[in-house]
Amino acid sequence: MTVSGSPRLIVHGGAGDWVGFDEASVLAAVRKAAAVGWEILKGGGSALDAVEKATNIMEDDPQFDSGYGSFINAAGEVEMDALIADGSTLKYGAVAAVRRVQYPISLARLVMTRTNNLFFAGDGADQLAAQLGVPLVANVQMITPKELEAFVARQKEAQAKSRAALGTGTCGAVALDAAGHLASATSTGGTPDKPKGRIGDTPIFGAGGYAEDALGAASATGVGENIMRYFLCKRVVDQITGGTNAQSAAQTGLDFLSDRIPNPQAGIIVIGADGSVGAQHTTTHMPIAWVTADGDIQTTMKYEKALL
Repeated sequence: MTVSGSPRLIVHGGAGDWVGFDEASVLAAVRKAAAVGWEILKGGGSALDAVEKATNIMEDDPQFDSGYGSFINAAGEVEMDALIADGSTLKYGAVAAVRRVQYPISLARLVMTRTNNLFFAGDGADQLAAQLGVPLVANVQMITPKELEAFVARQKEAQAKSRAALGTGTCGAVALDAAGHLASATSTGGTPDKPKGRIGDTPIFGAGGYAEDALGAASATGVGENIMRYFLCKRVVDQITGGTNAQSAAQTGLDFLSDRIPNPQAGIIVIGADGSVGAQHTTTHMPIAWVTADGDIQTTMKYEKALL
């Protein structure tokens, strides 16, 4: 059972190889996201506020595949997905294939808090944003010059190789607040050159994210088709019982996935109701930042056993 106590927080910037990226810059970015979320928690704020605002920081950073800097799909557009989950109510808000919203995770939260629904997609999600007072932006504003240049280059290559594992990824955050409530947030632009309308695991409750105060909360990253098949986040959180902490649950979940899918290219961050923190990935890297029990913010590009 969740009890009030010390807050906890962990964020990720996406599982992948992260080839060609400045490691120091990437780690500074996840540290900044964690710092923003931690300030909220230290001040007695909610886990929901912490994960939303931490994710906003990464949605604004072109190093991550979410918000500004999302991968361009095969049609030359950006389509973004997001999910936020409230462990105290088991409610969530999700959006998919949104094209004109700067902060998809904030729109997902509005779906949860200001509608009687849970999930909006495509033009309907953008229209809802406008109705709720969220400023709409041109889709091209979400495309960085670097990503546009890469997209054009790929179109010129008859046998363009997928960049799905070459860097930038889905971003996410998980938090436990002082009142004992858990929340998770996950935001993505999907895979590079994806077919128009393709949706991965991110906005699927239980797959891309999950939160339940009595057990824990998680956010996933990687190849969505692999993650959603096994509802990875729900599976991992369900493991946090009978003395199993967040790290053990994360390891068990990724082992389960790897036993069934060769090279699943997946990662996950987890916080248990007991305050334990975990992370695991099958890719070469997954930038994460977390807050230790004494309030220090730590970062790494590659999780190693017993690090957290």
